[in-house]
Amino acid sequence: MISKKILLITAILFLLSYLTAEDLILDIMFSNDIHGGIDRYPATFMNPEFPPMLGGGAVAATYIKEVREKSGEQRDNLLIDVGDFFQGHPIGTVSKGVSVMEYMNKIGYDLTVVGNHEYDIGEDELIKTYEHSKIPILACNIINKKTGKLVDYVQPYLMVEKMGVKIGIIGVTTTDTEMMSFPEHIKNIDFTPVKPAVEKYIKIVKDEGADIVIVAGHMGLPYTPQPTYDYRYGDKKREREYRWGLDSQELAHEVDGIDLIIGGHMHKGFDEPWEDPVTHTLCIQGYAYGSSLGHILIKIDKETKQLSGWEAPTEKGILVTLFEDQIIPDKDMYGFIEERRKKAEKGMDEVIGETSVFLSKSGTGAQSVIGNFIVDVMREATNADFSFLNLGGIRDEIDLGPITYREVFNVQPFDNQLVVFKASGEFLKRIIEKRVEGSRHGLRVSGVNVVYNRKRKNFDRVTKLLIGGEPWDKDKIYTIVTTDFLMQGNAGLTLLTQVPEEDITRLENNMRDVIADYIRKNSPVKARIDDRWKKDDNSEMDPQLIKELNK
Repeated sequence: MISKKILLITAILFLLSYLTAEDLILDIMFSNDIHGGIDRYPATFMNPEFPPMLGGGAVAATYIKEVREKSGEQRDNLLIDVGDFFQGHPIGTVSKGVSVMEYMNKIGYDLTVVGNHEYDIGEDELIKTYEHSKIPILACNIINKKTGKLVDYVQPYLMVEKMGVKIGIIGVTTTDTEMMSFPEHIKNIDFTPVKPAVEKYIKIVKDEGADIVIVAGHMGLPYTPQPTYDYRYGDKKREREYRWGLDSQELAHEVDGIDLIIGGHMHKGFDEPWEDPVTHTLCIQGYAYGSSLGHILIKIDKETKQLSGWEAPTEKGILVTLFEDQIIPDKDMYGFIEERRKKAEKGMDEVIGETSVFLSKSGTGAQSVIGNFIVDVMREATNADFSFLNLGGIRDEIDLGPITYREVFNVQPFDNQLVVFKASGEFLKRIIEKRVEGSRHGLRVSGVNVVYNRKRKNFDRVTKLLIGGEPWDKDKIYTIVTTDFLMQGNAGLTLLTQVPEEDITRLENNMRDVIADYIRKNSPVKARIDDRWKKDDNSEMDPQLIKELNK
């Protein structure tokens, strides 16, 4: 018979072996696309009528501190940001990112990655902002054109050791930046292809002894990861069109040796990681504007020092929404942020006018109520014949009733300026045709009436075109207004770079101020959906248009 003493010893040995074999836990907390959202603000996107309050950086600070308190011999943490950290909320935009960088220093981020919107203020100003950073700034694919080397303000990777495990973290910036930034702002740099750059540094960090490889990338997962994966790599896969750079999913599938990709850029969060079925790389991503903090518990095998699994901190998943009524804001951090917010937002709550309609982003096709309002303001402010704006150029709505400057800021958080130019009717039509080419959805427009047929071939899709209510004239010189962002060839409108400089007038009027001035002088303002833009795949070519084309 086995004695009780032997049984006890056996049980103790079993327990000790279980405890020593227990996985190490690495708490990875992450943010992406903060866009200055470190201040508290109402979550109107969740409930427009009774929005819950998001606590921003002060609530995030409480959560981060609580997680860090759990660290010990078998548990540690990382705090990572993957870019687009400041441009959007006044506290970030007005301070050119300095206030958000100070917050990141104070809470103790381990690193941040360069996002595409960092270059909205130009490289020279960005360098000044980064001078305030006490944390590493990562990007392995931003090259100085003159030297052919990485720009001075970044490092390609970071090696950290947690619980005896060596972790190599590689930073990467989307090559989409070249199509989404002012050329003048990035004239001295190149964004090299993501795949070979990451492959290069995977080898380097592994040579330095990395047990775990993480890519912190300002590049995102598709909105529907699995259907997109099946479309790309399944039995019925199609050839990829490389108009845009690689995203996180493609990097995960096409590059071996990555354990985890922390992504951003897309403003779409996922409550669970997406795992590549071949490489088993995990991809995670959060929502934008500081509305949530990502948190995933990575399990690491003690013996092999390899990733063995993951857990979520709550039943809801790996994204923690920063509700102020659920997590008490950190008092010290709240005061720190409030001081900087008040300075940035001085005068923003002044009522500048009112609207008699809800200026909504909803609408039909390329039209929305607020979109029509903005381009109408642009045209009237410059006495132009035609105004246009890209579909993504409007970021918020304005409620019925009083309007504050803050609301105008939220609609136009970026520092775009108006540009007026002269061009022929033929060139004007080319602008419209370019934006209905392929699967493109068009433009916000004012001063024109457009009908187009998507069944027709590219650059011959417009079937009816009126300018100021009059038939389009191929040879007439029209006055056109748009933004400096589009004039530099963004949103696919590279043809605008062909306009001779002598035909361009750069007004240097900030779009926000133009809109605010209009509201002050024309309240109550109103707008509506009308017949300015229509897709009709059964439409025939207008005889007047045919006559003019054959002239």
